[in-house]
Amino acid sequence: MRHVTTSLFELFKIGPGPSSSHTIAPMRAGRDFLRRCRALPREALHLAERFEVRLLGSLSATGQGHGTDRAVIGGLLDYCPEHCPADLLSRLTRPEEPHRVDLGGREIPLQPGDIVFGAIHHDHPYANTMIFRLMGGEKILLEQEYYSVGGGFLQWKGWVAPETGNPEHPYSTMLDLRRALHRTGLPLHELILQNEQAVTGSSMPEVVEGLDRLVDVMLAAVDNGLNTEGVLPGSIGLNRKGPTLLLRACEKGIRDRFLLELNAYAVAAAEENATGHCVVTAPTAGASGVLPSVIKVMLDGFKLPRMAVRRGLMAAAAVGFLCKHNASIAGAEVGCQGEVGVASSMAAAMLAYGFGHDFRVAENAAEIALEHHLGLTCDPVEGLVQIPCIERNAMGAVKAYNAYLIAAAELPAHHVVDLDRAIHAMAETGRDMNTKYKETSRGGLAVSMVNC
Repeated sequence: MRHVTTSLFELFKIGPGPSSSHTIAPMRAGRDFLRRCRALPREALHLAERFEVRLLGSLSATGQGHGTDRAVIGGLLDYCPEHCPADLLSRLTRPEEPHRVDLGGREIPLQPGDIVFGAIHHDHPYANTMIFRLMGGEKILLEQEYYSVGGGFLQWKGWVAPETGNPEHPYSTMLDLRRALHRTGLPLHELILQNEQAVTGSSMPEVVEGLDRLVDVMLAAVDNGLNTEGVLPGSIGLNRKGPTLLLRACEKGIRDRFLLELNAYAVAAAEENATGHCVVTAPTAGASGVLPSVIKVMLDGFKLPRMAVRRGLMAAAAVGFLCKHNASIAGAEVGCQGEVGVASSMAAAMLAYGFGHDFRVAENAAEIALEHHLGLTCDPVEGLVQIPCIERNAMGAVKAYNAYLIAAAELPAHHVVDLDRAIHAMAETGRDMNTKYKETSRGGLAVSMVNC
């Protein structure tokens, strides 16, 4: 079985919301296709007249609400997710004049009509498929098929996994990881750190700096959301509620202040994501409110040092790696159990490990959180990452904290279900789940809201 070789900074990516599958990966695809176009011979570029991009699967079903068409345009205009302006997607909405794409000495127009929302059901190998074409009249000058496989990860037809270093401590399952920890005597965070250095060639200071940047972006999403009021973009007309929840939590004498604060933080970050602002995929943009809210309470509420958060984030990454490796983190493949469910699982492990519990407690916390998200569908109303997605982030954060409490209080030897079994159950449930419950807005609450 192949080993986990995913980097911390592949799982945790910085980019625009509202959906890593629908915005970050498509933007990366557009930028990659631009690079390929610029590499064409001059005589081919001389014939280029327009682009044609066909979106398939849930990229078609919910792409307008998720901003996929604008993300593709952003990529073709050479923006990268990590450094694009916070308001890029809103700026790209219905331009008065066509955009101009520089192919290297030749410019061609690009407008929203060049992005086509195609078939939802198709025969391509991944649900979320994009077909990019550079056209000269009716002649295809260049074509490339891309796949958005969840969490902002991008593959393409003919894709081969990039060469990386070999992990210092290889593992494919939680059982493997448990054995490696026992064999080496290393704490979990050091094993993850050593693997990161071996796979990427990064130094320890570089990894620490990268982790701190992730934490800063997560906290900024929370703080920006708490300080912004108004109506979220899109057809629903949903009012932001993060600031209101925090205000209610601060009222004197409230009994449930901690829980309401945790909810407020998760909602605030998720609302920033819904606006298309900068977030961290954890493991996806649609679930990007869970870990930031937990980090906020760890730092501000419990006054834990940054080192504890860094270590907890590496424990969270170990869980995310295994879920991606052995199941999926894509809503289009397994529903929201792979997004908010995995985020809650990661956050539970982060809490346990950050508070100083050993690896077994962190694993049990992760398993409890994931187990109680099994079967969770992805049914966004109007194709927007708002209802039920925003409050679902808050529920994921609260479940993460409760899973941590249970795991920390129980006797570890009495815990029956291990994380490998929960991940396997998630994968099986995802395979059995009807497509209409996997990010297409064709079932569940998305339909009930319309019918009512």
